[in-house]
Amino acid sequence: MNQPSATQRNTETRNHFYILAISMVAALGGFLFGFDSGVINGTVGALNQAFHTSSLGSGFNVASILLGCAVGAFLAGTLADKFGRRALLIVTAVLFVWGSWGSGVAHGSLEFISYRFMGGLAVGAASIICPAYISEIAPSEIRGRLSSLQQLAIVLGLFFAFLSNYLFVGAAGTAESTFWFGFQAWQWMFWTEIIPAILFFIGLLFIPESPRYLVAANRPETAQNVLARLGHPDPAKKVREIQETVRSDHKPRMSDLYDRAHKKIRPILWVGIGLAAFQQLVGINVVFYYGEVLWRAAGFSEGNALLQNVISGTVNIGSTLVAIALIDKLGRKPLLIFGSIGMAISLAALAWIFGLAALDANGQLALTGRTGLAALIAANAYIFCFGVSWGPVMWVMLGEMFQNQFRGVALSVSGFVQWISNFAITMTFPILLASFGLGGAYGLYTLFAAISILFVVKLVRETKGKPLEDM
Repeated sequence: MNQPSATQRNTETRNHFYILAISMVAALGGFLFGFDSGVINGTVGALNQAFHTSSLGSGFNVASILLGCAVGAFLAGTLADKFGRRALLIVTAVLFVWGSWGSGVAHGSLEFISYRFMGGLAVGAASIICPAYISEIAPSEIRGRLSSLQQLAIVLGLFFAFLSNYLFVGAAGTAESTFWFGFQAWQWMFWTEIIPAILFFIGLLFIPESPRYLVAANRPETAQNVLARLGHPDPAKKVREIQETVRSDHKPRMSDLYDRAHKKIRPILWVGIGLAAFQQLVGINVVFYYGEVLWRAAGFSEGNALLQNVISGTVNIGSTLVAIALIDKLGRKPLLIFGSIGMAISLAALAWIFGLAALDANGQLALTGRTGLAALIAANAYIFCFGVSWGPVMWVMLGEMFQNQFRGVALSVSGFVQWISNFAITMTFPILLASFGLGGAYGLYTLFAAISILFVVKLVRETKGKPLEDM
């Protein structure tokens, strides 16, 4: 067997560095996704005071971004198929800047919600297009690791949102305290996002368009040039393979999701919808959106509650790094099964701890030192199990499991379901907390985690190492 020459090895290394670099640029959309989702965590009380909102209004201040996310995700696939992945990502970068600036300058709840909705459009679009773009430019043997960069960027965004919130409160005293230039600390929490959003916009100007989009847009020569830059050994052959999986009579469209031969919606779409829904129904974003509220309900002070968020964010980053190391070795399905089992156990422990905890004189949950520590350990075990499995793997699988012809529109539908599920969980948590307590809320999430085990075992197929053209 002929060994590759030093020149070939150097070229492959350079191409892998190039692919990694452009994947990291695309993953910045995930960082902004995470930051925009997590920054609200430390501002809930300050927003209630600034806008004089009720409990329902408070819930909508938190959840309003998710409606924008659902709309952005639903439109993203179709728009990306029409105008290109890169072009749509540039639009999302602009929306990120605009939404974060507006959230900080808002003078009322309605104005705030409108800007959060705008930011949600960007988050929803980025959540769909970033993993799709990365999967379409990545070699199959490292596609899982590169696509997992999206989730790593999301959890880094969450972590830095938690960290900046903690630092602002530490410096100002409280989130509603006046800070730099006469503005309140909660306003600066939102404005911090403008910096990475501008970096995202600049980086997008230097990355190529997806070769699979270019083929679908009848630009095979440009696609061949991009594949050559990505280091593909036979760009012309790959273009022909892509052309065989894309219909020549029309561009990808929503109707491609319907199998006319069998007169039914393609079964793979239902699997994508299930993956998207279960990722949220296990309740993970309750921890990230309401972490400060949750830990204060469990007896922690504001400062300590925000510190618990930082700890949870650190665990989330570590677990995602573990997932990146394992996803192309063990595969997607084993990680999902492990995560579902681990989440079911840790959520059941949280439901038991919170369900049996005593109440103080004000009717608030009162955890002793021992039960508080047990809750903290169980919560972070839950976050670890999610971060090593459903967090990154769901996005990886959605980006690669669909055929070239309808990947964009299938991602739109799955992403829409993901964000609607996120919205439902986020809006119902305050109601569950008031009606059934933390124990009841976590009991429901335990049930969904248990059901997800059966869903993965029965319906999800492995995609590790398969070329996109073979999906």
